[in-house]
Amino acid sequence: MLQELKVSQFAIIDNLHIEFQNGFNVISGETGSGKSILLKSLGLLMGEKASADVIRTGATQAVVEGSFNLKKRPDIKLSLSSAGIDTEDNTLIVKRIIAGTDKSKVYLNGSLCTLSQLKEIVSPMIEVTGHNAPLIEMTGQHDNRHLLSKSYHLDLLDQYAGHFDKRLQYEEKFSALQSLKTQITDFETQAQQKSQRLDFLKFQQAELSKINIDPETDQHLEEEIKTLKNSHKVLKFIDDCENLLFNDEDSVTSRLKTVQKRGTEFLQLGPKFNERLANLQQAQELIEDTIFDLRKDLKEIQLDPEQLEAKEERLSQIRKLQKKYGADLNVIVASVEKINAEITALENSDEHLEKIKKQARLLELELKQQAEELHKNRLKYSEKLESAVNKELADLNMKGVSFSITVVKLEALTGTGLSEAEYMCQSSPKDPKRPISKVASGGELSRILLSLKKALGESERPRTYLFDEVDTGVSGNTAEKVGKKLKTIAKGQQVICVTHLPQVAACGDIHFSINKDSRKNGVHMMVTELKSESRVAEIARLISGEKITKTSLAHAEQLLSESLG
Repeated sequence: MLQELKVSQFAIIDNLHIEFQNGFNVISGETGSGKSILLKSLGLLMGEKASADVIRTGATQAVVEGSFNLKKRPDIKLSLSSAGIDTEDNTLIVKRIIAGTDKSKVYLNGSLCTLSQLKEIVSPMIEVTGHNAPLIEMTGQHDNRHLLSKSYHLDLLDQYAGHFDKRLQYEEKFSALQSLKTQITDFETQAQQKSQRLDFLKFQQAELSKINIDPETDQHLEEEIKTLKNSHKVLKFIDDCENLLFNDEDSVTSRLKTVQKRGTEFLQLGPKFNERLANLQQAQELIEDTIFDLRKDLKEIQLDPEQLEAKEERLSQIRKLQKKYGADLNVIVASVEKINAEITALENSDEHLEKIKKQARLLELELKQQAEELHKNRLKYSEKLESAVNKELADLNMKGVSFSITVVKLEALTGTGLSEAEYMCQSSPKDPKRPISKVASGGELSRILLSLKKALGESERPRTYLFDEVDTGVSGNTAEKVGKKLKTIAKGQQVICVTHLPQVAACGDIHFSINKDSRKNGVHMMVTELKSESRVAEIARLISGEKITKTSLAHAEQLLSESLG
């Protein structure tokens, strides 16, 4: 519910601060005092667009700020939380800053957001207690955009019937059915492309399976080729090493033995000299071990030109695949698995298509059953809603006017079932039933809207209703009844009503007066909360005009007394 409204530098408003209350808030004022401007500022909190021409003359920007209590609206808190906006204290502060071109900003609890996000949270188009219940809903004699919509008629009927949960379940399944039908269409219309794709994938599969890459062994292929290419040089090197170090008469090992033999003549010279001779012994052993290892390597090295050619051919083929599928051998192996999986899916596509078609048929049968049930309920509750609205209309002295609901069964399933609903109106028993938006006058439309709200009862998700002169075209006893119905609607939620009728104003839980004041620096608008004598005076003004009389004051006091009683 709207707790506070702050407006600055907006049209004729320099600075304005209103603290609204739960229940029935009344706003009155002389013609041209600025009531429409106040409503326009409230419209900005609902996500309406604004242009720079609303900025007060001489100011650089206009600011509209509203504070909402979300204690009874966990759905709104969830939406804000999903958007990353904190609402720990059950408060939502909406702030609109209107500046020059492309400089306007929207904030939700200090977080910058888009205009569409604001509208979706505060005042979505579908104004029912379903999954898109608004925080603010405006209803007025010129605001009949919803009454032109058959979908809105159906939404209200479903709200009244109390089966919105079943409808939401139906909508989810209908969405799933549409998804299945899209898949079926895609399968059928892309049959040729699938055939071409399958041929291409099989070509890739054959190309990759021919090489059958093994990353663990193939990554050493280049190194192996280098070794094979240099094998004859390695063989010669080993042969030369063996001769020079071991086999020749003048080999290194022979000379080392000679040196060691001569060195034994000097062992008596002491330990230091003996250590030097021991190093020569170690050198000889190391050379002999090396010759042994080289002889071992010689047995493993083969001069095989065919093996070299085969490895070079495989490396060439791998290089070609790397250009197509990626340098990483593991990525190529992953591509093989992906290609095989897609081939399997395409080869089984006919079977998969039949499986989807079967799912679609079963789901459609289930949806038809649910749609039939929804349609029966709609027929049943349309009569009850008709009766409830007509009872309210009769109480508002709309003699001869009859409200009715036409519920038509459709041939094919839609997103809401098998039903189409339209609200009809009969000006007199002799007249035919016609769509409500085409035959109801401004005053009649206002009272029909009011009767609908009253018949629908208290919302599970309380909100702020803005009624813009909904009492236009009524007077006397009827006006008093309009006020009482507005007061009833305000129970458990909030009503803000702009009125010119004293009977309606007297029913308010809190009363605000709008006045316009001309000063040297321009026109200023003021909103004042009226209490005791000032409220009596304002209601007396509504009764008798500018010239307030004792009679009008007495009548005002009587109206206030009766509304409280």
